[in-house]
Amino acid sequence: MTKEIRRTYLLGAERAVHLLATEEVARRWEKESALPGMTVGALAGHLARSVLQVEWFLDAETVGTEPVSPVRYYARLVGTSSPDSELNVGVRARSEETEAAGPAAVAEQAHAAWRRLARRLGREPADRRVAVLHRPGEEMLLDDYLRTRCVEWAVHLDDLALSVGAHGRTPEPVLAVAVDVLVAAARDRHGDQAVLHALARRERDVHQALRVL
Repeated sequence: MTKEIRRTYLLGAERAVHLLATEEVARRWEKESALPGMTVGALAGHLARSVLQVEWFLDAETVGTEPVSPVRYYARLVGTSSPDSELNVGVRARSEETEAAGPAAVAEQAHAAWRRLARRLGREPADRRVAVLHRPGEEMLLDDYLRTRCVEWAVHLDDLALSVGAHGRTPEPVLAVAVDVLVAAARDRHGDQAVLHALARRERDVHQALRVL
């Protein structure tokens, strides 16, 4: 299972670094993306961080707190649909921080990190933990954190491709991991009855139970 999720993560990362390096992304860097309030550059920066952060988190010190599961990582999020929520303001700030380096540098940094991770992940033990730096004191098992990055690949590869008119699909193994995590997060947040209504009785889906992000 460890080898499988790490291969799947790297497959998504490969697709991301190739998209980040395209002329379409560089040409539209300062234009509005498909996500209101984010430029293409900010969206690209957000996508790039799912490569860069894995290295940063691996290099950070852990203290042995109870690890958070990928399901809880998403299920507990609040303010996902509000542009001015603390969550989304933080996401934009971190994305814009990365964006500021410019399209060539962001693409180069992400590509270099992906190549290093392709070698490094195979050497990390199955019980390896990482520190989630933007949530001080929080830790995750490495493989569980990689599952959250597969969610980010699945969602934001599509967003960025749409923003710049690029072609290409998110790899199917990445999509499968993302759907598994997000459906489980929906069940955790709303309960099975609400999720069942969202899947089979949309007229009774009063909570939009499948909307996690």
